[in-house]
Amino acid sequence: MKISKIHLTNFKRFADLLIDNIPSASKLVLLIGANGSGKSSLFDAFGFMDTAIKDNYGRDDEFRNYYKKQKDSPASVAISFDNHSEITVNSDNYHILYPKKLSATTFYGRTSFRQIPRLTRTSLGKGEQVDFQKDSDRPRFFIERDNRFENDVEKITEVIVKEIFRLQQSGEQIRQKYIYPINSALENIFGSGNGTKLQLIEIIPPLEGKVAQITFRKGDSEFHYNYLSAGEKEVFNLLINFLSRGSFFQDTIYAFDEIDLHLNTKLQFNLLKEITENWIPENCQLWTASHSLGFIEYAKQSDIASIIDFDDLDFDIPRVLTPVPKDNPEIYEIAVGKEFLASLFRQMSIYFVENKDKEYYATVGIANTVFVSENDRNSVYHKVKATNNKGIVDRDFLSDDDIVQIRKHYPNLTLLDYYSIENYLYHPDNLSEYYNSKNKAFDREEYITQLTEAKNKAKDTFIPALTSRRTGYPYFGEPDQNERTALQNRFKNRGENEAQSAIVAAYLNSNDFDVYYKSLPMKSYCTELPQRQNIPKSDLAKTQWFKAKIENLT
Repeated sequence: MKISKIHLTNFKRFADLLIDNIPSASKLVLLIGANGSGKSSLFDAFGFMDTAIKDNYGRDDEFRNYYKKQKDSPASVAISFDNHSEITVNSDNYHILYPKKLSATTFYGRTSFRQIPRLTRTSLGKGEQVDFQKDSDRPRFFIERDNRFENDVEKITEVIVKEIFRLQQSGEQIRQKYIYPINSALENIFGSGNGTKLQLIEIIPPLEGKVAQITFRKGDSEFHYNYLSAGEKEVFNLLINFLSRGSFFQDTIYAFDEIDLHLNTKLQFNLLKEITENWIPENCQLWTASHSLGFIEYAKQSDIASIIDFDDLDFDIPRVLTPVPKDNPEIYEIAVGKEFLASLFRQMSIYFVENKDKEYYATVGIANTVFVSENDRNSVYHKVKATNNKGIVDRDFLSDDDIVQIRKHYPNLTLLDYYSIENYLYHPDNLSEYYNSKNKAFDREEYITQLTEAKNKAKDTFIPALTSRRTGYPYFGEPDQNERTALQNRFKNRGENEAQSAIVAAYLNSNDFDVYYKSLPMKSYCTELPQRQNIPKSDLAKTQWFKAKIENLT
């Protein structure tokens, strides 16, 4: 069972959050974002659903109110699965809607508070009675400590003892069933070097007033679980949990919060790969959250993983999130700041671009090139001017001579040949290719005629403001140098600005398409033309014409 869509209303951080279009092939869904961005609130939604299905917690006011963003309105969670089943839960009446009753094993979650520094039980049966199939020892909320580990150890050791005495299992059979899978995973995660290879040697139940004897070997040394490192304990905790309970959860959404704790980047990658590919059953889906580079890199490389970006979003307003493109280097910014991208992508060209334009550049798929989003034109300019980075910005209301001078003084800054990226997307040649690919008619000359008419109707709304608009351009804003005084006046309230503005105005007053189109703000004007209606920009960015134009820029 896998989730295809989840909708949260008035739930924890979220006023109205829809996560949609999760591919059915996604065995892993990785949530990325800084601390406090809302990732753990989504895990609370899984716990909320789990409680509704199992129906084994008292629904007191604490439980009801814990999930509400606004206390005077109910919290609601709706989930759609790839098998077309659905579940919707409302906190106030806890009404559950679905076509058929879902299994008590639909969800299995673990909080980030799992680490047990040392074993404490000294006999079997000392802990609470646990119904493993009903997951009765799970925490009530995702902010609480997850104390399953010693229950898992006890379950494994209890089963081992029973199999030895009742089923007359040999030592080798026990090792194949319980020891070898753990050691295979430990080798995949920690490596096989003589000094780093970690091996589980034995699991002896807690007897005679002693804690369980879980012994490991590393190099020439043998030591008890209590003396593992924090990262090693974290990994072993997870593996024992899968080993003791995995058989009960074979058609399940696994929701594990921050399973990368205490691990370096390489081990993070190895752990997520091992858990996803070898321990999560094929018909299941793992949701986990992280801002670690290793997890992000694995999800980027894997064909069975999707990435949902929670970072820097205002969830007080409605939001729709979908899996982010994996060729978008911004997914790394959670773990690595933009200032480190150059070292991370040492063999690649990095271009900073304006805001959401990155989506269209990335769609082209230019070899050995990545595009990074900055807030606006000025941010890209300052990034390029102050570093050795490259950038692409809109032409805006620049004259041809403006562009010559800018290219001369800022060789790493590329200016579009047209006003904005939309001029490429809605260019008649690009639209012609798009319509032809859909076997639809497109009259290029008619489109240009209609475009010229629309331009002439709109031009008086922006031509008078050209001079003032240009004063916001950052070019040549450095301290005065005598030889560049005229250039520094180009974007100030001076004659040089007025002269170049008049040239741009002449472009826009022309009815020659090749003259006016380079300065026409296609993003905001001429939007009513029927030829550009109901076409996703992302589709227009996939044409060969568009790709060729962008490749020429880089």
